[in-house]
Amino acid sequence: MTGEQAEARPGMSRRRMLGFSGASLLVGAAAGAGLDRVASADEDGAAGAAIAFRGAHQAGIATPVQDRLHFAAFDVTTDDRDRLVRMLKEWTDAAAAMTAGRPVGNGAAAGSPVAPPDDTGEAVGLPPSRLTLTIGFGPSLFEKDGEDRFGLRARRPAALVDLPHFPGDDLDPDRGGGDIAVQACADDPQVAVHAIRNLARIGFGVVAVRWSQLGFGKTSSTTPDAQTPRNLFGFKDGTDNLGESDKALLDEHVWAGKGDGWMAGGSYLVARRIRMHIETWDRTSLREQEDIFGRGKGEGAPVGREKERDKPVLARMKPDAHVRLAHPDSNHGARILRRGYSFTDGSDGLGRLEAGLFFIAFQSDPRKGFIPVQQSLATDALNEYIQHVGSGIYACPPGVREGGHWGDGLFA
Repeated sequence: MTGEQAEARPGMSRRRMLGFSGASLLVGAAAGAGLDRVASADEDGAAGAAIAFRGAHQAGIATPVQDRLHFAAFDVTTDDRDRLVRMLKEWTDAAAAMTAGRPVGNGAAAGSPVAPPDDTGEAVGLPPSRLTLTIGFGPSLFEKDGEDRFGLRARRPAALVDLPHFPGDDLDPDRGGGDIAVQACADDPQVAVHAIRNLARIGFGVVAVRWSQLGFGKTSSTTPDAQTPRNLFGFKDGTDNLGESDKALLDEHVWAGKGDGWMAGGSYLVARRIRMHIETWDRTSLREQEDIFGRGKGEGAPVGREKERDKPVLARMKPDAHVRLAHPDSNHGARILRRGYSFTDGSDGLGRLEAGLFFIAFQSDPRKGFIPVQQSLATDALNEYIQHVGSGIYACPPGVREGGHWGDGLFA
């Protein structure tokens, strides 16, 4: 038995009372990793591979991007600090087991027949599917309504700022915020949903699901030689994204530095739920679509160039072209690591698709990454066709070391 196999059992006591306030998480389910932890160097590689849970950075950040996402934000419902820490330890044990393709605790069909099983069972027989689980802590965990929660106010990192209001925002408070966020990525949607479901089950009485999002069709790549994915507008997205092999750039732009205290080696996650006005876009001419992005729709080449990865000449693009405004050269060198997914959540009741992009960005400091880039996009021509409707920011600690648990540096 390996060390992680042994650690999956201690502390995973069977619960006599279990509940799941986030039942809506299952709707539609059918429809920091360091370079040392990547089990597959190809995003289109073996779907059954496992990605190591422990390491210097959390998996699910620089890890090659998987096909499916289940993102969930939780509110802490207890004021008992010790109880919250115990839950984080249990979550860590469960995450180590599930990312390795093992059941939680004694599994779904073992133990006392008169008590609920330790695992919900829907992933029995399925491979790990490159599952990664990435945790982050929101500003409200440290302070809420002026109250110092759990004695953590003084430990809130300076970079964990409240996001400002951006032009065009129409944020739904029920689709944003949260004390704790967990990003589950996998190549099998059932594996990702199973992971979030079991964490929510384990956390009953300590946390409750605040909001969640299912995603499909990755819209960015962290493997430079992989094919660039396309968003729901049909354009290649994230051509110049940071890659898992760009160690120097990751150290500069993604991983928090030594001066960031308990966050050193971690990263800051910004999540934005972006509604795309599909029907309006689909009636827009090809030339206008390409002018809006600043790239061709077929090859994905920048304006005036031939190949997707040719260096963009920003002056050849329209002043309000998306690529021009988002490019590091237009933002004093600011760069972020993108990990976005498309989503469709039925219709809006008016015959229009409730669809768009669940945008996820990691950076060493949002004040130097997402915030200035998003402010630069205030005049983006693409804004006519999109609207930001959900938002969250979270401090994702460094990876879990042997014998440690999620948040051990914060709660030390």
